[in-house]
Amino acid sequence: MPDESIQGRVEIDPELRAALAVIGGVFPPTITPDLIGFMRASYASPPREELLGDRRVQVEDLTFPGFDGYVLAASVIRPVAGLRGPAVLLFHSGGMMFGDRFSGIDTALGWVERLGVTVVTVEYRLAPEHPHPVPFEDCYAALEWVAHSSRELGLDSRRLVVAGASAGGGLAAAAALAARDRGGPPLRGQLLDYPMLDDRGRTASTRAFDGVGVWDRVSNETGWAALLGESVRGPDVSPYAAPARATDLRELPPAFIDVGTAEIFRDEAVGYARGLWAAGVDVELHVWPGAFHACDIFAPHTRIARRMIVTREDWLRRTLAD
Repeated sequence: MPDESIQGRVEIDPELRAALAVIGGVFPPTITPDLIGFMRASYASPPREELLGDRRVQVEDLTFPGFDGYVLAASVIRPVAGLRGPAVLLFHSGGMMFGDRFSGIDTALGWVERLGVTVVTVEYRLAPEHPHPVPFEDCYAALEWVAHSSRELGLDSRRLVVAGASAGGGLAAAAALAARDRGGPPLRGQLLDYPMLDDRGRTASTRAFDGVGVWDRVSNETGWAALLGESVRGPDVSPYAAPARATDLRELPPAFIDVGTAEIFRDEAVGYARGLWAAGVDVELHVWPGAFHACDIFAPHTRIARRMIVTREDWLRRTLAD
């Protein structure tokens, strides 16, 4: 049973609290290993025609070589005008264990329509069948592919941002670290929405949410154990698996980080922003009062979610300006 004293300190925005009653049937607050199969069905994206509706975008499905030569799928979502422009390489959410390249993509479709951005979204392989380094290396391979194929893809490689939410945010942060370390493609920025950054689970916010909201402490432990196995919380975890482990954050691209106050990732997201600031990296940080994890995906109609979406889009517009 959840700790009632801890629950009493959880202040979820009233409008968002009402949305949780609906969300729980699709995305339970506590995910254990036996629920991975259920989540893969429940969190799968809707049929393509339903997802896109009457949006003014065009979609091209492609493949590229991922880690160790494995062929991966990607979708390139362009404005109808089809002009060469900036790009966002997007990694989906799902705790490293579920989700697909169109999961939670509604906000990114808005970037295509309103900002003229091309979004490339990737079907990286999932844990536990594919533990670290496979998901990360698949995502880094996608970055190299997008940058090196920018002319064929109709992209401006000088204006490229890596982005993701939750697990995808952690993968985007890891890709930015690896691009610096490996002399990889230059990035204009990294957009990290409530990112999954630290396998150690040692922050106050990680311990505060059991059976509450979306993605609680147990869910987090399930995800990290699937990705890292017996090495989880140990001394040898790579920062490419858990970017909060990085000890050198210098010379990374500017970052946008947002997170809710009513979620486990609050403290590690703020800590990562502080580390970037200390290393001389420009960061725009937003901590949304009363917001639970991924509320902008699950309750985009609410007041806070709308503010999150607009603020994120404003940063992206400024960051990708020519």
